[in-house]
Order: sequence, then C-alpha cells, then structure tokens
Amino acid sequence: MSYNTGILLGRIAKVQGYEGAVTIRLEKTFTDNIPEMESVFLEIEGKPVPFLISESDHRGAGILRLEFKGYDSFEKINEFTGCRVFLKSGKGKEIQHNDLSFFVGFKVISEDKSLAGTIREIIENPGQWLINIETAKGKEILIPFHEDFIIKIDRKKKIIKMDLPEGLMEIN
Repeated sequence: MSYNTGILLGRIAKVQGYEGAVTIRLEKTFTDNIPEMESVFLEIEGKPVPFLISESDHRGAGILRLEFKGYDSFEKINEFTGCRVFLKSGKGKEIQHNDLSFFVGFKVISEDKSLAGTIREIIENPGQWLINIETAKGKEILIPFHEDFIIKIDRKKKIIKMDLPEGLMEIN
C-alpha cells in the first residue's frame, strides 16, 4: 500500500469507549464526503503505518468513528491519539494485505550481497510487518519488513535486496 501526504483525512481526536474505537476529526474536505475505505495510514513518529479498518461510522459534524483490525482495547489504541490519518494514494501497483504471502520463499540478500536467508513467514505485528528468515545454518531471524530497509525486489529471481541495520542479524 502506498499513501499520499496530500490526502489528509483528519486527526485522531480521542479514543471512544473501551473497545478500541477512535474518533477522527475530519478535514473540511471530508466533512460531508467520506470515501469508502478498507485501510488508512496513521502517521506515527513521522512514518506512515497501515491500519486495516474493521468498522466505520460517520457521525456527522466532521466526526468519523473507526475501529482497526487487531486493536480491540483502549490500551492498544490510546497511544495513537493525536496522530494524523491519511488515505491510500490509489496510484501505482499496491501490495494488498493478503498478497504479502507472495514473498514467502524469496531470498533476502543484504546490501553487501551476502545471503541473509529465505523468507519462511510474514508476521503481522501491530504497527509493522515482520519477515521470518531462515538462514543457511537453520537459525530463524525476524526483520522488520519496512520500505526503508528494502533496496530492490526482483520478483522474477525471487530476491529481496535489503539495507539491514548493523547488528540486526546478530541480536536475533
């Protein structure tokens, strides 16, 4: 999924209830015209993080109530109060939520062209995706599957070239 910083839906004003719902104060452009959405991006620490929507309710008066999949309690969602909410850009070819399993079996190569391992599993973690890599020695390593680490994806050769942070392979 990609997002566009020019399509600001609004800002999370508060958590509503104890089931993990949030109230979004909409930008003026969207007060009467709410687009149909399956997901949005929350800006967390300056970076876009995708969230899938499980329930949406337009309350009028520039207020939208959203519930996110996997966030079903006050404790899980409270830290996102004040975050800006962006819409998907709709441009380019997007990787959908269910399509990430496509990468299972891909080889991961670090920037210095050494083989890190083979992707065995894609794990959905709150706030980010992780890839479970099995090294040639049979060791499992978890790496954030984030666009900042990805240099190149070669779908034909089933290779993902990544710029991995120093020491990441050793701490796993």
